[in-house]
Amino acid sequence: MSVTIKDVEHVAGLARLALSEEEKERFTEQLNAILKYAEQLNQLDTDGVEPTSHAMPLVNVLREDERRESLPIEKVLLNAPDEEDGQIKVPAVLE
Repeated sequence: MSVTIKDVEHVAGLARLALSEEEKERFTEQLNAILKYAEQLNQLDTDGVEPTSHAMPLVNVLREDERRESLPIEKVLLNAPDEEDGQIKVPAVLE
């Protein structure tokens, strides 16, 4: 498969890009070089290779959920910039 100047003009039109003749020729050459490089993948022997979504196996590295006591409210409020009625007071986000 190769890209023609007509293809570049079509895509440029879809993207609403105004390209000069020099740019059209340059992009045609560059896109064809990319496709030629990608065609090298067809030479690889992939028989017996299982399809994957990731190159490395994914492992859940999160800890197990375990129930435990929360911090006492007094200790939590020590870190709060401001406190009112046992709750953390923050600046209003609505006027």
